[in-house]
Amino acid sequence: MRTNLRSFPEATGTVKYHWGMEPISLQETERDHRHRLLDAMAQSVASNGFASTTVTDVVTLARVSRRTFYEHFGTREACLIALFDAASAQAFKVLVGSINPTQDWRDQLNDALNAYLSILSMQPTLLKTLFVAVFALGDEGLAARRRSNEQLVNFIEATVTAGSNGQSAPERAIITAIVGGIHELILQSIERGEEGQLTKLVPTVVRFLRQGLDQSKS
Repeated sequence: MRTNLRSFPEATGTVKYHWGMEPISLQETERDHRHRLLDAMAQSVASNGFASTTVTDVVTLARVSRRTFYEHFGTREACLIALFDAASAQAFKVLVGSINPTQDWRDQLNDALNAYLSILSMQPTLLKTLFVAVFALGDEGLAARRRSNEQLVNFIEATVTAGSNGQSAPERAIITAIVGGIHELILQSIERGEEGQLTKLVPTVVRFLRQGLDQSKS
């Protein structure tokens, strides 16, 4: 359970105390610091954009020291990539939790994509910054995008394979191309200022996905 602390001095031992709570380990304290820094980065990026966000902004919002920031992240770019990874992981968790394995794979993917686009559109300003800013981070940003894409590719591949009565899934390259197309549609929505309305893409995305997979399996 996440906890808001009224005091968070730097750790000097193996145990830290929350006000009015049982002592927690240094490892738990460090994990909470990291969560708070990511939350602060998200808040600052959503309000000001990444280009205008400084380490000072982040540590002020997180109520930790600059030393604590650099114990977790070497640069603000590293913090943004960690935020992108965390946001992607959260979206993927919602996606996986939305399916009913007893349904046809097409229905499972329909439910999963609806959940995925819904969670992405819940914080449109943050989504816009993450999707766009990560491209400006060079090879590390590209690697973060690839990790996110690979998660979705793996999920689609496993879902189709499990629901195909022993038939093999489409070639991985085809699924990768489909996932790239889905994210391109998301980027186009962002460019049109429609990042808060991503669920409108569900019929198009599902049709695109089904046609691509069905044709590749025939």
